Amino acid sequence: MNAQVPLDVSALSTEELVTYIVSRFHTGHREQLPELITLSRRVEHVHAGHARCPAGLADELEAHLQEMESHMLKEEQVLFPMLCRGMNGPAQGPISVMKFEHGHHFDAIERIHNLTQDLIPPDDACNTWRALYAGLATYARELAQHIKLENDVLFAQASQAVKGAQNA
Repeated sequence: MNAQVPLDVSALSTEELVTYIVSRFHTGHREQLPELITLSRRVEHVHAGHARCPAGLADELEAHLQEMESHMLKEEQVLFPMLCRGMNGPAQGPISVMKFEHGHHFDAIERIHNLTQDLIPPDDACNTWRALYAGLATYARELAQHIKLENDVLFAQASQAVKGAQNA
């Protein structure tokens, strides 16, 4: 999966940006997280006696998946349609909620880093364990890109449109 963000996302219309976010990041997270949960359950089961086993990681990922799914559905069903219709003023409340939830997503990534000792597998880690940590690193990087694109581009454009309308 390509982790690149278009170079000039500011040139995209709101509809194009929303389509990109949903197809690139929402779809990607929905594919990544279940796979990571499966790998984590396998590692936790097989290596339960290992001192560095990331005990509780699968449960943390399950909870994070539920939060992400709820968050993405609110964006797809409520916020993004508002923004695509140019309802930037009324969207400011939902945008505040999404930004607040973005902070929770970063908290979850921090908990994942704590459970995995910063995603550094032990020297004797099996291929599944290594794949899990590599997948988690990719996921965390893509989630950060996703949140940055929403906060710094999509939501910032909506806020600018409100300010511009107030100054007109």
